[in-house]
Amino acid sequence: MEFGFVAEDEVFRGEARGWLAGHVDGAQDRRGWERTLGKSGWIGLGWGEGGYGNRTATLTQQVAWAEEYARSGAPARSGHIGEKLLAPTLLAHGTEEQKARFLPPVAAGEELWCQGYSEPGAGSDLAGVRTKAVRGGDGTYRISGQKIWTSLAHEADWCFVLARTDPESRRHHGLSFLLVPMDQPGHIDVRPIRQMTGTSEFNEVFFDGAHARAEHVVGGEGQGWRVAMSLLGFERGVSTLAQQVGFAQELTQVVQAAVRTGAVDEPVVRALLVRQWAELRTMRWNALRTLGGSGDAGASSVAKLLWAGWHQRLGELAMLVRGAEAAVGSREWSASSPYELDDLQQLFLFSRADTIYGGSDQIQRTIIAERVLGLPREPKGVV
Repeated sequence: MEFGFVAEDEVFRGEARGWLAGHVDGAQDRRGWERTLGKSGWIGLGWGEGGYGNRTATLTQQVAWAEEYARSGAPARSGHIGEKLLAPTLLAHGTEEQKARFLPPVAAGEELWCQGYSEPGAGSDLAGVRTKAVRGGDGTYRISGQKIWTSLAHEADWCFVLARTDPESRRHHGLSFLLVPMDQPGHIDVRPIRQMTGTSEFNEVFFDGAHARAEHVVGGEGQGWRVAMSLLGFERGVSTLAQQVGFAQELTQVVQAAVRTGAVDEPVVRALLVRQWAELRTMRWNALRTLGGSGDAGASSVAKLLWAGWHQRLGELAMLVRGAEAAVGSREWSASSPYELDDLQQLFLFSRADTIYGGSDQIQRTIIAERVLGLPREPKGVV
């Protein structure tokens, strides 16, 4: 089962590959790179004919762009949350005024977004959100609470926040989806979380009376759960195929390491390498099968289970094939840089979180059990 690219798609792919070859610059800062992408119309390819400053592309062309981007060595995107999550949500649920205000700056790479969902007591259990938004007499909401694991909050200009606007509500009722400006000194505090890898892509975000305007509630007050669930459905699709290109590159690095160390001569190691290759191909076929589809309640959960476990096992295999050298840093330690990791060490440590973030494996299995297999719901309050 291979994707059916036509001649026009290959022309588009060639244009994308040529543009990336002429513009990828490892020294360019990430925000500047977003503006470069926006200026050339490479942001928002799947938004359709909306007049929001983006070029349009078919689904197959979007796949071609995503694959070429992953192969090019271009910088990790800072604008993907605005482009891939917020924008489709606004197109589905936003007012015309909201679309006109927020989509053009995303398409231009001028405004960056972060996602205010998870909380210390509401990670995979999103319905447990406690952050509150109280509407004042002037129509402005005042937000108080804490979000955690907020990717790129330290760079973002805006945050879409799931908050409880009905103080008497419980679980998924009484939630609203608010668009909140991050530049509110004294009212929003962003604290980076240092990870095992030494980097800090994630953050804690504290809201203390932060404001959001009434016209920046998406889908209507109290409709936050419906909007939030719709957004989660946008996390699969074209981006999954691009992710798999990156996975294939990492697998190649692991195979090369196995050849260099001689680990490839071990039958068990060879079997593990072949298994990783075969499972990656299976994931591609599954992604192609579900691409562009809708109404499959378990598709995103199945995809998450597949890639999270696969990527975690790849990290473990990367350490196995290197033996003792896997525990040695690539440079001497110093006070300013306590340790530095190479690519495969980064892969191993970062992938430990794959089965937790974005909905833990346990949550994904529960979704499949209840929504696909029709099994009885878990009793509440059972430990």
